[in-house]
Amino acid sequence: MQAVHPRWSSQTFLVYTGALTALGAAAAWLSYLSTKTGDFGDVVWAFILVLVLKGAAFGFLRRHHRVTAGVFAFGMVAAYAGFIGTIWKWFGWNAFPHSFHGFHPAFYVLALVWITAALVTLAVFRFPLIVVQALLAGYLLFTDFISGGGTWSAIVTLFVGLVYLMFAFAVDAGSSRPYGFWIHLGSGLLIGGSLLWFWHGGWFEWILVVLFSILFVMFGGSVGRSSWTVLGAFGLLLASTHYVLDWTHVQFSFFGDDAGPQADRPWVSALVFTVTGALLIALGFREARRRPQVG
Repeated sequence: MQAVHPRWSSQTFLVYTGALTALGAAAAWLSYLSTKTGDFGDVVWAFILVLVLKGAAFGFLRRHHRVTAGVFAFGMVAAYAGFIGTIWKWFGWNAFPHSFHGFHPAFYVLALVWITAALVTLAVFRFPLIVVQALLAGYLLFTDFISGGGTWSAIVTLFVGLVYLMFAFAVDAGSSRPYGFWIHLGSGLLIGGSLLWFWHGGWFEWILVVLFSILFVMFGGSVGRSSWTVLGAFGLLLASTHYVLDWTHVQFSFFGDDAGPQADRPWVSALVFTVTGALLIALGFREARRRPQVG
Protein backbone atom coordinates (compact mmCIF):
# COMPACT_ATOMS: atom_id res chain seq x y z
CA MET A 1 0.00 0.00 0.00
CA GLN A 2 1.41 3.36 -1.06
CA ALA A 3 1.69 6.33 1.25
CA VAL A 4 -1.29 8.66 1.45
CA HIS A 5 -0.52 11.94 -0.32
CA PRO A 6 -3.34 14.36 0.60
CA ARG A 7 -4.02 17.11 -1.93
CA TRP A 8 -5.15 20.54 -0.84
CA SER A 9 -8.91 20.84 -1.27
CA SER A 10 -11.97 21.94 0.66
CA GLN A 11 -12.66 18.34 1.62
CA THR A 12 -9.12 17.73 2.89
CA PHE A 13 -9.14 20.97 4.86
CA LEU A 14 -12.45 20.14 6.51
CA VAL A 15 -11.38 16.59 7.32
CA TYR A 16 -8.10 17.74 8.87
CA THR A 17 -9.75 20.55 10.79
CA GLY A 18 -12.68 18.48 11.98
CA ALA A 19 -10.64 15.46 13.02
CA LEU A 20 -7.98 17.52 14.80
CA THR A 21 -10.71 19.53 16.55
CA ALA A 22 -12.29 16.26 17.70
CA LEU A 23 -8.89 15.12 18.99
CA GLY A 24 -8.49 18.37 20.90
CA ALA A 25 -11.97 17.94 22.38
CA ALA A 26 -11.11 14.38 23.42
CA ALA A 27 -7.99 15.65 25.17
CA ALA A 28 -10.07 18.32 26.92
CA TRP A 29 -12.56 15.68 28.10
CA LEU A 30 -9.69 13.58 29.40
CA SER A 31 -8.26 16.57 31.25
CA TYR A 32 -11.67 17.32 32.78
CA LEU A 33 -12.36 13.73 33.81
CA SER A 34 -8.90 13.42 35.36
CA THR A 35 -9.89 16.07 37.91
CA LYS A 36 -12.77 13.86 39.06
CA THR A 37 -10.82 10.66 39.59
CA GLY A 38 -7.50 9.51 41.01
CA ASP A 39 -4.44 8.20 39.20
CA PHE A 40 -6.04 4.84 38.45
CA GLY A 41 -9.10 6.59 37.06
CA ASP A 42 -6.81 8.56 34.75
CA VAL A 43 -5.43 5.26 33.43
CA VAL A 44 -8.94 4.01 32.72
CA TRP A 45 -10.05 7.17 30.93
CA ALA A 46 -6.84 7.29 28.89
CA PHE A 47 -7.32 3.66 27.86
CA ILE A 48 -10.92 4.36 26.80
CA LEU A 49 -9.67 7.27 24.68
CA VAL A 50 -7.16 4.98 22.96
CA LEU A 51 -9.93 2.47 22.18
CA VAL A 52 -12.24 5.17 20.80
CA LEU A 53 -9.56 6.64 18.53
CA LYS A 54 -8.41 3.20 17.44
CA GLY A 55 -11.97 2.23 16.55
CA ALA A 56 -12.42 5.44 14.55
CA ALA A 57 -9.08 5.06 12.74
CA PHE A 58 -9.61 1.45 11.68
CA GLY A 59 -13.28 2.06 10.95
CA PHE A 60 -12.45 4.81 8.47
CA LEU A 61 -9.61 2.72 7.05
CA ARG A 62 -12.00 -0.16 6.30
CA ARG A 63 -14.24 2.32 4.49
CA HIS A 64 -11.24 3.51 2.46
CA HIS A 65 -11.32 7.03 3.94
CA ARG A 66 -7.56 6.96 4.33
CA VAL A 67 -7.05 10.65 5.10
CA THR A 68 -9.62 10.65 7.91
CA ALA A 69 -8.28 7.32 9.16
CA GLY A 70 -4.74 8.70 9.15
CA VAL A 71 -5.65 11.78 11.19
CA PHE A 72 -7.38 9.63 13.81
CA ALA A 73 -4.41 7.23 13.77
CA PHE A 74 -2.18 10.23 14.48
CA GLY A 75 -4.33 11.00 17.52
CA MET A 76 -4.33 7.33 18.51
CA VAL A 77 -0.53 7.31 18.77
CA ALA A 78 -0.56 10.44 20.93
CA ALA A 79 -3.32 8.98 23.10
CA TYR A 80 -1.36 5.75 23.51
CA ALA A 81 1.70 7.68 24.65
CA GLY A 82 -0.52 9.57 27.09
CA PHE A 83 -1.97 6.26 28.31
CA ILE A 84 1.52 4.92 29.06
CA GLY A 85 2.29 8.19 30.81
CA THR A 86 -0.75 7.83 33.09
CA ILE A 87 0.41 4.32 34.02
CA TRP A 88 3.82 5.69 34.90
CA LYS A 89 2.19 8.42 36.98
CA TRP A 90 0.05 5.79 38.75
CA PHE A 91 3.27 4.00 39.64
CA GLY A 92 4.71 7.26 40.98
CA TRP A 93 7.20 7.81 38.15
CA ASN A 94 7.95 11.13 36.46
CA ALA A 95 6.70 10.40 32.94
CA PHE A 96 6.49 14.01 31.71
CA PRO A 97 9.41 16.12 33.00
CA HIS A 98 8.93 19.88 32.77
CA SER A 99 12.48 20.58 31.56
CA PHE A 100 15.58 18.90 30.19
CA HIS A 101 17.32 19.15 33.57
CA GLY A 102 18.08 15.87 35.29
CA PHE A 103 17.87 12.19 34.38
CA HIS A 104 14.39 10.84 33.58
CA PRO A 105 14.47 7.06 32.96
CA ALA A 106 10.66 6.74 33.04
CA PHE A 107 10.37 9.26 30.22
CA TYR A 108 13.09 7.52 28.20
CA VAL A 109 11.14 4.26 28.31
CA LEU A 110 7.95 6.14 27.44
CA ALA A 111 9.67 7.85 24.49
CA LEU A 112 10.90 4.51 23.14
CA VAL A 113 7.38 3.07 23.40
CA TRP A 114 6.05 6.23 21.74
CA ILE A 115 8.48 5.92 18.81
CA THR A 116 7.69 2.22 18.38
CA ALA A 117 3.94 2.88 18.40
CA ALA A 118 4.37 5.67 15.82
CA LEU A 119 6.43 3.48 13.47
CA VAL A 120 4.07 0.51 13.73
CA THR A 121 1.05 2.76 13.12
CA LEU A 122 2.85 4.40 10.20
CA ALA A 123 3.47 0.99 8.64
CA VAL A 124 -0.25 0.19 8.87
CA PHE A 125 -1.83 3.48 7.80
CA ARG A 126 0.92 4.91 5.56
CA PHE A 127 -0.13 8.41 6.57
CA PRO A 128 2.83 10.85 6.51
CA LEU A 129 1.54 13.06 9.36
CA ILE A 130 2.25 10.20 11.80
CA VAL A 131 5.96 10.74 11.15
CA VAL A 132 5.64 13.85 13.36
CA GLN A 133 5.04 11.64 16.40
CA ALA A 134 8.28 9.71 15.87
CA LEU A 135 10.26 12.88 15.14
CA LEU A 136 8.97 14.64 18.27
CA ALA A 137 9.54 11.64 20.54
CA GLY A 138 13.02 11.08 19.12
CA TYR A 139 13.96 14.72 19.58
CA LEU A 140 12.70 14.86 23.17
CA LEU A 141 14.40 11.58 24.06
CA PHE A 142 17.79 12.50 22.64
CA THR A 143 17.78 16.11 23.88
CA ASP A 144 16.66 15.19 27.40
CA PHE A 145 19.24 12.40 27.62
CA ILE A 146 22.17 14.42 26.26
CA SER A 147 21.58 17.97 27.46
CA GLY A 148 20.56 19.71 30.64
CA GLY A 149 18.71 22.75 29.36
CA GLY A 150 19.74 26.23 28.26
CA THR A 151 22.37 26.78 25.58
CA TRP A 152 23.49 23.17 25.56
CA SER A 153 19.96 22.05 24.72
CA ALA A 154 19.87 24.61 21.89
CA ILE A 155 23.10 23.14 20.49
CA VAL A 156 21.68 19.62 20.68
CA THR A 157 18.47 20.88 19.03
CA LEU A 158 20.51 22.30 16.15
CA PHE A 159 22.34 18.98 15.80
CA VAL A 160 19.10 16.99 15.75
CA GLY A 161 17.67 19.38 13.16
CA LEU A 162 20.67 18.79 10.89
CA VAL A 163 20.38 15.01 11.34
CA TYR A 164 16.69 15.20 10.42
CA LEU A 165 17.65 17.24 7.35
CA MET A 166 20.02 14.50 6.17
CA PHE A 167 17.25 11.97 6.78
CA ALA A 168 14.83 14.13 4.78
CA PHE A 169 17.22 14.20 1.82
CA ALA A 170 17.47 10.40 1.94
CA VAL A 171 13.67 10.06 2.00
CA ASP A 172 13.27 12.53 -0.88
CA ALA A 173 15.62 10.48 -3.02
CA GLY A 174 13.46 7.34 -2.81
CA SER A 175 9.88 6.27 -3.30
CA SER A 176 8.87 7.56 0.16
CA ARG A 177 9.01 11.24 -0.83
CA PRO A 178 5.51 12.05 0.61
CA TYR A 179 6.94 11.43 4.09
CA GLY A 180 9.69 13.97 3.46
CA PHE A 181 7.47 17.02 3.89
CA TRP A 182 7.04 16.50 7.63
CA ILE A 183 10.71 15.60 8.12
CA HIS A 184 11.75 18.80 6.35
CA LEU A 185 9.28 20.77 8.46
CA GLY A 186 10.59 19.23 11.68
CA SER A 187 14.17 19.91 10.63
CA GLY A 188 13.39 23.53 9.77
CA LEU A 189 11.60 24.13 13.07
CA LEU A 190 14.48 22.68 15.10
CA ILE A 191 17.20 24.53 13.18
CA GLY A 192 15.27 27.80 13.10
CA GLY A 193 14.27 27.52 16.75
CA SER A 194 17.83 26.90 17.89
CA LEU A 195 19.13 29.84 15.84
CA LEU A 196 16.48 32.10 17.39
CA TRP A 197 17.69 30.95 20.82
CA PHE A 198 21.19 32.15 19.97
CA TRP A 199 20.12 35.29 18.09
CA HIS A 200 17.35 37.08 19.93
CA GLY A 201 19.27 39.94 21.54
CA GLY A 202 20.68 43.03 19.84
CA TRP A 203 20.10 44.51 16.43
CA PHE A 204 23.07 42.67 14.84
CA GLU A 205 21.78 39.29 15.97
CA TRP A 206 18.42 40.05 14.36
CA ILE A 207 20.24 40.92 11.14
CA LEU A 208 21.60 37.36 11.26
CA VAL A 209 18.00 36.18 11.66
CA VAL A 210 17.08 38.14 8.52
CA LEU A 211 19.99 36.67 6.55
CA PHE A 212 19.24 33.11 7.59
CA SER A 213 15.54 33.63 6.89
CA ILE A 214 16.45 34.61 3.34
CA LEU A 215 18.63 31.49 3.14
CA PHE A 216 15.68 29.40 4.33
CA VAL A 217 13.51 30.82 1.53
CA MET A 218 16.18 30.20 -1.11
CA PHE A 219 16.90 26.73 0.26
CA GLY A 220 13.20 25.85 0.11
CA GLY A 221 13.15 26.73 -3.56
CA SER A 222 16.32 24.78 -4.35
CA VAL A 223 15.12 21.54 -2.71
CA GLY A 224 11.48 21.93 -3.75
CA ARG A 225 10.14 21.99 -0.19
CA SER A 226 7.90 24.95 0.54
CA SER A 227 8.02 24.37 4.32
CA TRP A 228 11.46 26.02 4.38
CA THR A 229 10.05 28.95 2.42
CA VAL A 230 7.21 29.40 4.90
CA LEU A 231 9.59 29.25 7.87
CA GLY A 232 11.91 31.75 6.19
CA ALA A 233 9.04 34.15 5.53
CA PHE A 234 7.95 33.81 9.15
CA GLY A 235 11.50 34.62 10.27
CA LEU A 236 11.52 37.79 8.15
CA LEU A 237 8.19 38.90 9.59
CA LEU A 238 9.40 38.14 13.12
CA ALA A 239 12.55 40.20 12.61
CA SER A 240 10.54 43.04 11.08
CA THR A 241 8.24 43.06 14.09
CA HIS A 242 11.23 43.17 16.42
CA TYR A 243 12.73 46.18 14.63
CA VAL A 244 9.41 48.03 14.55
CA LEU A 245 8.91 47.56 18.29
CA ASP A 246 12.53 48.42 19.03
CA TRP A 247 12.72 51.56 16.89
CA THR A 248 9.33 53.00 17.77
CA HIS A 249 9.29 52.13 21.51
CA VAL A 250 5.64 51.27 21.00
CA GLN A 251 3.45 50.60 24.03
CA PHE A 252 0.33 48.45 23.80
CA SER A 253 -2.96 49.70 25.18
CA PHE A 254 -6.03 47.61 25.94
CA PHE A 255 -9.63 48.71 26.52
CA GLY A 256 -8.73 52.38 26.11
CA ASP A 257 -6.34 52.46 29.08
CA ASP A 258 -3.40 54.82 28.81
CA ALA A 259 -0.32 52.58 28.65
CA GLY A 260 2.20 55.40 28.23
CA PRO A 261 3.66 57.08 25.15
CA GLN A 262 2.75 55.59 21.81
CA ALA A 263 5.10 55.07 18.87
CA ASP A 264 7.86 57.67 18.68
CA ARG A 265 8.18 57.29 14.91
CA PRO A 266 4.86 55.97 13.57
CA TRP A 267 6.17 55.88 10.00
CA VAL A 268 8.77 53.23 10.89
CA SER A 269 6.32 50.31 10.90
CA ALA A 270 5.03 51.22 7.43
CA LEU A 271 8.58 51.52 6.11
CA VAL A 272 9.87 48.29 7.66
CA PHE A 273 6.97 46.17 6.49
CA THR A 274 7.07 47.77 3.03
CA VAL A 275 10.69 46.70 2.72
CA THR A 276 9.86 43.24 4.08
CA GLY A 277 6.97 42.82 1.64
CA ALA A 278 9.11 43.95 -1.27
CA LEU A 279 11.83 41.50 -0.24
CA LEU A 280 9.36 38.61 -0.07
CA ILE A 281 7.92 39.51 -3.48
CA ALA A 282 11.44 39.72 -4.95
CA LEU A 283 12.25 36.28 -3.55
CA GLY A 284 8.99 35.00 -5.02
CA PHE A 285 9.86 36.37 -8.48
CA ARG A 286 13.33 34.84 -8.18
CA GLU A 287 11.80 31.45 -7.47
CA ALA A 288 9.27 31.84 -10.29
CA ARG A 289 12.14 32.36 -12.75
CA ARG A 290 13.97 29.30 -11.43
CA ARG A 291 11.05 26.93 -11.04
CA PRO A 292 7.43 27.37 -12.15
CA GLN A 293 6.05 25.74 -9.02
CA VAL A 294 7.51 24.70 -5.67
CA GLY A 295 6.39 21.25 -4.50
